[in-house]
Amino acid sequence: MTTTCTDGTTSELLGTLAADHATGALSTESGVFYLSAGRVVHVESAHSPDLGDLLTRSGAVAPAGWWDAVERAGAAHRVGRQLVDSGRLTTGALELCHLGALFDAAYFALAHHGATLRFRPGVAHWLGAVRPVPVATVLGESRRRHDLLHRIWPDPAVDTAPLTRVPDALPAELPPRRARILAQVDGARTAVQIAAVLAHRTFHTLVELRRLAAGGLVTPAPPPPATSVHAVPDAVGAVWDEPDTALLRRLLDALEAL
Repeated sequence: MTTTCTDGTTSELLGTLAADHATGALSTESGVFYLSAGRVVHVESAHSPDLGDLLTRSGAVAPAGWWDAVERAGAAHRVGRQLVDSGRLTTGALELCHLGALFDAAYFALAHHGATLRFRPGVAHWLGAVRPVPVATVLGESRRRHDLLHRIWPDPAVDTAPLTRVPDALPAELPPRRARILAQVDGARTAVQIAAVLAHRTFHTLVELRRLAAGGLVTPAPPPPATSVHAVPDAVGAVWDEPDTALLRRLLDALEAL
């Protein structure tokens, strides 16, 4: 039975579900948290790439191998286990990539939530549990990301609004990834769309866009005319950025110690 909650924040409800050792799916306006026995086993958000995209675009798993695992083990909620058992991925590589995808999606699911939350008891994700993460760890990592972005540039409009270059601003020599991101700022694309075009992690893109904003190079664009339509080019052939493996390994070590 679905439970609709209108009181409290996502963080507060996650804390309650953790204390109750709940299993199920908590839906926010921009994401879904999957819990098992009060721990987070997976998070989805439209603002970040899913695990299949990360694995296939990085070349870690061939697209045919990914979809074969989904077909064989999806109904049993064991896709992650199937990838390892079939020899397509090592346990460590799966855990690192999944942890990065989970924290990316959790940041956006927590940052953009509406007043109404829905919890569906007993619902499990088809991927299966890879490395369950305590709710407190997920919330702490999301706060760390929020604080990092705020230190770089405090205006969160950069994260969601269409962005434009500041007229007559002349950038100094930029790091390659930041320069590629600046090249995609056209007055219509948002951070999510820029990340999709370049096949970058959305959070990494936000970091670079806030740095560009702090440097006086980009700013939220004026509202477009009501009839304006912008198509996002296909990102075929792009390669996903490497995750922050050092941070993810530290988080894995911390989880091992729990």
